[in-house]
Amino acid sequence: MVRLNQRTYDRKWVEIEGMLEEAELVKRQWQWRFDQCQKNEQKQGMKDAARNFKALEGVVKTLKWVLGEDGIEDPLE
Repeated sequence: MVRLNQRTYDRKWVEIEGMLEEAELVKRQWQWRFDQCQKNEQKQGMKDAARNFKALEGVVKTLKWVLGEDGIEDPLE
């Protein structure tokens, strides 16, 4: 029998908002890293930074959806 992960639903809104702020900061850091790699013609660094930046975009959008921010209808789109 497969057991699903148990959810506690005990996160506080302030925790979620803090996670959003942190995710936005890390996303900006990856954007900066991409720009630096682009200037230095470091293709692998650009790929890594772009991948991580895109992942953080999804995290930010999902957290905004959880918080009910206007304009975020579906985080999967």
